[in-house]
Amino acid sequence: MVSAVVFDVGETLLDDSREWGAWADWIGVPRHTFSAVLGAVTAAGRDNVETFQYFRPGFDLARERQLREEAGLGEQIDEGDLYPDVRAALTALRADGLWVGIAGNQTARAGELLRALDLPADYIGTSGEWGVAKPQAGFFHRIIEIAPGHPDQIVYVGDHRDHDLLPAKAAGLRAALIRRGPWGYLWAEDPIVGANADWVINSLHELPELLLAQ
Repeated sequence: MVSAVVFDVGETLLDDSREWGAWADWIGVPRHTFSAVLGAVTAAGRDNVETFQYFRPGFDLARERQLREEAGLGEQIDEGDLYPDVRAALTALRADGLWVGIAGNQTARAGELLRALDLPADYIGTSGEWGVAKPQAGFFHRIIEIAPGHPDQIVYVGDHRDHDLLPAKAAGLRAALIRRGPWGYLWAEDPIVGANADWVINSLHELPELLLAQ
């Protein structure tokens, strides 16, 4: 029996296009160039933060993020960044009696912006607030502490094989990979995903029916 569903943020609930575009503009490279290098880094199975090093070796992401904020070009999240299925799917899951959480590798500022959207969720937390990030085990242990039920009653939903699916399963959670964003599309048919995912979905709308059957 499933008691809780916890969602990753980037490319699961949020379309990251605007934020990646803002970073390309900030470092002064064409958006399509930045996107192509990001894709190459993704395909190699490396952390997407490494993308910046190709354009600015020694790039300090935390420092540059602060400079963006000071320049009035900081992180933004609004209704238009949500994928169209988010509100309806989260609302349906709560109507079915499931506890709904949101937890991803985002800044503390992103946590504030997400809470300001008044999403139908029981809890919102970020790695920047927790001081631990995926794929570290501590991130998923924090989810287990917060969400109700035993680990195998908690479902983690994300788009990334190595940061979402595999560490969630290693922590004893159930996991769904969504075919969305570059990572989701890249790994949806991956044999490792096939061997570990409880579900591979194309839309969040699929979840209520799938989880009610458990």
